[in-house]
Amino acid sequence: MVWLVAWRELRDQLRDWRIIFPMLVLTLVLPFLADLGSQAAINFTLKYGTPLIAERLVPFMLMVVGYFPITVSLVIALESFVGEKERGTIEPLLVSPLKDWQLFSGKLIAGTAAPLVTSYLGITVYMIGLYFQRIPFPDLNRMMQTLILTTVQALLMVSGAILISTQATSVRAANLMASFIVIPMALLIQGESVLLFWGNDQVLWLAVVGVAVLTALLARVGIAHFQREALLGREIDVLNLRWIGQTFWRVFKGDAHSLVDWFRTEVLKTLRRQFPSIILTVGIGLFAIIAGYVWVSSNSPKFIDQFKTGDLATMFSFGMGVPVANVGISFPTIWGHNLQAIVVILLLGLFSFGVLGALVYLLNMGIIGAVLALIQAMGASPLKVGVFGILPHGIFEIPALILASAAILYVGVLLVTPRSQRTLGEVLIEAIADWTKIGVGLVLPLLTIAAIIETWVTPVLLQSALK
Repeated sequence: MVWLVAWRELRDQLRDWRIIFPMLVLTLVLPFLADLGSQAAINFTLKYGTPLIAERLVPFMLMVVGYFPITVSLVIALESFVGEKERGTIEPLLVSPLKDWQLFSGKLIAGTAAPLVTSYLGITVYMIGLYFQRIPFPDLNRMMQTLILTTVQALLMVSGAILISTQATSVRAANLMASFIVIPMALLIQGESVLLFWGNDQVLWLAVVGVAVLTALLARVGIAHFQREALLGREIDVLNLRWIGQTFWRVFKGDAHSLVDWFRTEVLKTLRRQFPSIILTVGIGLFAIIAGYVWVSSNSPKFIDQFKTGDLATMFSFGMGVPVANVGISFPTIWGHNLQAIVVILLLGLFSFGVLGALVYLLNMGIIGAVLALIQAMGASPLKVGVFGILPHGIFEIPALILASAAILYVGVLLVTPRSQRTLGEVLIEAIADWTKIGVGLVLPLLTIAAIIETWVTPVLLQSALK
């Protein structure tokens, strides 16, 4: 049944020459221009003795050539549902004996076919141009990375476009909302290009895995919240700020009648629901600390060569008798930095179903292990520094970081869980309200206490320990 829907969609796409002809022309012209640009850029870099840049430029252009046809073909996925609704051809499809997941999956397959074909076609034309211009091909590893990245990015963009098509009420609204797909993907391409020029293959493969995970989660969100009745029930979108505020406050306040009652019932109840996410987050944090410690320990000679005698005292100058104000460490600075980290986890987690938020948490915890390993490599006691320099404020700051990261992971879990009685917008508002409960009730007080201790207590303890 899924393939039946997909074939129907593909047949409709191939009938409309006004979509196919511009798509093919742009797909064939762009690689030709990229070939000319690559040749000019390579000649320029070789002229000034930078062959490494010329070598890394070819796979970068290969990735760009594969990306732009996908953005052009995205219009097909954007109108997959809302376009049929405007044309009046969706009613027979909705009354068919198809399950919702079959209908969505068929549209997803058909919407992915055109972007992938045009992307592969563009890459093929670009490679042919490289051959005739006698420009060396990238190595097999880079080729595989580029092709797999192109595939998973196409799936990610199409999944997002079809999700938008199920939630929008008009093709115009769907096209305007496409910027929430194209702009983040353009930023992702920029980040991947840095990895290409950097030459770190391992990190680039991790990027492939990360994009694949986001693709699977986005497709899951589409299947979980697709309701065929809603396609015909929504005629116009209205930004009802009052309703949004009331929904948020209703979930945030709950049934509590006082502050103590709110903390005892709502905050603790939300904490119990998020307990599996908290356990998972603690496990991720322990892994990050161990991984950071092992990695720095195995590469410690590289780091030690960059430090001179006495740099350990510089790293912990606030604990060596130097006034805290002289090194720019104060309560507002520490508290603001910690709060900024929590906000970054929230914002990145909302756009990635908790994945990028967990990555920020992973990096923060990994830094702890890395610093302890670096201290040991420089001849000091990591246990002493950990007990007197990290633990006093860490017993408050680290749980706050764990709770905030676990809460954003729980938001991702709620978004990918089917809830037939809730729209995607309602689920998102309720999930943010749950995160705010934990943030206001637990995370913010813990960060405040941690900042106070880190400002006025930790330096004194560390100074005594390192004398």
